[in-house]
Amino acid sequence: MTDTRRPRPAVPRSVPAARPPRPAVPRSVRVASAALALSGLLAVSACSGGSEPVKKADPAVTAEPAALSPSPTGSPTGGVVALTPDVTSRLDTAIKQVMSQVSIPGVIVGYTTPDGSYQRAFGVADKDTGTAMSPDLYMRIGSVTKTFTATGILRLVDQGKLSLDDPVSKYVPNVPGGDGITLRQLGDMRSGLFNYTLDSGFQQAFFNDPTRPFPPSELLGYAFKHPANFAPDAKFEYSNTNLILLGLVVEKVGGQPLNDFLKAQVFDPAGLTRTSLPTDAAFPDPHAHGYTNQTASGAVEDATDWNPSWGWAAGAVISTLADLQTWSKELATGEPLLKPATQAERLKFKSTGDTPDLGYGFGVFTTHGWIGHNGSLPGYESVVIYLPQAKASLVILLNTDITHDQSEPSTFLARAITQIVSPNNVYTLPTPPAAGSSTASPSPTASPTGSPTASPTGSPTASPSPSPSPTVSPTASPSPGVSPTETGATSPAPTLHVS
Repeated sequence: MTDTRRPRPAVPRSVPAARPPRPAVPRSVRVASAALALSGLLAVSACSGGSEPVKKADPAVTAEPAALSPSPTGSPTGGVVALTPDVTSRLDTAIKQVMSQVSIPGVIVGYTTPDGSYQRAFGVADKDTGTAMSPDLYMRIGSVTKTFTATGILRLVDQGKLSLDDPVSKYVPNVPGGDGITLRQLGDMRSGLFNYTLDSGFQQAFFNDPTRPFPPSELLGYAFKHPANFAPDAKFEYSNTNLILLGLVVEKVGGQPLNDFLKAQVFDPAGLTRTSLPTDAAFPDPHAHGYTNQTASGAVEDATDWNPSWGWAAGAVISTLADLQTWSKELATGEPLLKPATQAERLKFKSTGDTPDLGYGFGVFTTHGWIGHNGSLPGYESVVIYLPQAKASLVILLNTDITHDQSEPSTFLARAITQIVSPNNVYTLPTPPAAGSSTASPSPTASPTGSPTASPTGSPTASPSPSPSPTVSPTASPSPGVSPTETGATSPAPTLHVS
């Protein structure tokens, strides 16, 4: 596997003093919650999570054409339908139909239960050469990165080196209001800190040169120019800023650069041999090309070699289908990485706003019983979820983040698939507010930083089995949901969304 890491200092970088505002970007930015992978974690990326089975989808959050809602045949066992040849055929048809309707170049799907497995690759990995998509390709996963950074924090909890209730100021200096913001509130997306991916200066710098590196201190500088959006723990709002801070905490307490710590403490112990946090734009081979319209001109471009450093601890991880299928179970159960009590802290899902059946915990969300995260960044999207009562894992990897009817393409696919295999537990994330809306929706990925899936916001305590779905407050979560749009953004134009 190609080495994508470069040395980082073991001590946290100092946070720069607030700097004067930069010129506003001459286009409206459709940034979703702010964490890469969850691109839209709730808002734009789409990351959600109610924990109770839902027998009927709420039409207000349906993110899929009616034609893609096949009725299940046979009674589900443990919440899922058996993978018969008929069900497998229906999955093939539904996935191809979504790809056609939503214009997805290529997709990798892995669905596994104790009784069977469905693994497929559809479409192309490279539109220029016509190279077919393959299940073994490396992919950028956006805000699913957040689940790894959060797990790094929880490993340090188990080692007695920190507490989730410690203030962030204990580890990172110069955080506005840092004495009153806990590590738990950062991971729960309840800090109130401004999402740096919504800052016009960041957006301008990104669009001017998407191949340039963004050190964590610069990312925090964009965030800290703005006052907090609300008092700590007042409500939920997906913000990539939270995960950048948690990444710095891991480096300070763990005594290693984040990429090295995650390899030693998370990736390797979990058996994830093809997962890495790159420190530059290097991309192991073989990988799919990623396509986005989050460009200066609004035209579709190949974003494969764009530098993901702007997402860092929130959205820069690269992985594969096989590794993520393993990770989905470990994320939902904690085994073998975390003590049961620590895993229970991760799964304390809280309300994300006015969307029922969607909750956000410590770097993870729950939607209709499924536990996991989504991710989105320019060119790529992901969904990595697990249904505990059925021991079912679902991983979806796409090579586009171009939204359709304001929803992430990954949300269309996850919904179509779960309507067939788990009709009582259908993956649903809210449609994000229109550009310029001041309310974020609960889904974790979608701003140029790592998050739940393709929209700029993000999303879900509990024991291994999902707890009753929380009532949701009006704020969005880290994926399709979007946090308040920054004042100062000007005329409408191409949008930058990441989760």
